[in-house]
Amino acid sequence: MSTAPIGFADLLARPRAQASVRIAYGPDPLQFGELWLPEGPGPHPTVAMIHGGCWRADLPGLELMDYAAEDLARRGLAVWNIEYRRLGHEGGGYPGTFLDIAAGLDHLRTLAQRHPVDITRAVLCGHSAGGHLAVWALARARLAKTSPLWSADPLLARGAVALAGIIDLAAYHASGPDECGGPGVIDALVGAGRRDGEVYADTSPPSLLPIGARQVVVSGALDYIVPSRFGADYGAAARKAGDEVEVVDFAGAGHFELIDPTSAVWPDIYARLARLLA
Repeated sequence: MSTAPIGFADLLARPRAQASVRIAYGPDPLQFGELWLPEGPGPHPTVAMIHGGCWRADLPGLELMDYAAEDLARRGLAVWNIEYRRLGHEGGGYPGTFLDIAAGLDHLRTLAQRHPVDITRAVLCGHSAGGHLAVWALARARLAKTSPLWSADPLLARGAVALAGIIDLAAYHASGPDECGGPGVIDALVGAGRRDGEVYADTSPPSLLPIGARQVVVSGALDYIVPSRFGADYGAAARKAGDEVEVVDFAGAGHFELIDPTSAVWPDIYARLARLLA
């Protein structure tokens, strides 16, 4: 039997369940999320989920996370799976992509008024580019007031789990593989060349350390899109700054095994989410 890592087409070839409800968090057609609710009255511990895809509009969106979302709901967790504008969408990139993530997360306060979600027990979970956005969102309180991305009252989460996350944008720009499109994708995301100052200061989590919340950084040893060294290096920097960070590198796993609930590593990933919510 082949042990080669799966790709996103392998995931999307499988049947997918549907979320409980789709809800807009803004006026743009791409500003919506899908809420997955477990059985029972709740309120339920909540995972805010952010998909990857290199921040690009030409790659799959939140449907990539449907399999993980369904599994977590079966295990008793509510999941808020967020869509957002990406590079290639009107308004995507800086600042729109970041503002969408912020608005989508803050909309959990509104959801909690109508649905059995417990925002006092909420964690962020993102995959690949979404892993970057999850850790960035965890650090929103660290943003300078002069940044267009600053907000006065960002939703606070208990922590973040980055699955194959491209957390350090500068490092990935300098030495990352070309699978996401090379340095030009990072430049487009952060608005390089279109704004003055340090473009990573309000976009890349290492510039916002210490974040002051728990983080789990998960990699797959066979991941050629986001090699394990990026997670290890970020984890070391975050710990040095004083953050509580667990770094995990799963042997035998690639990029997409980390969001595949049928993979051998998924139970361990779920266990770490559950510990953050406990």
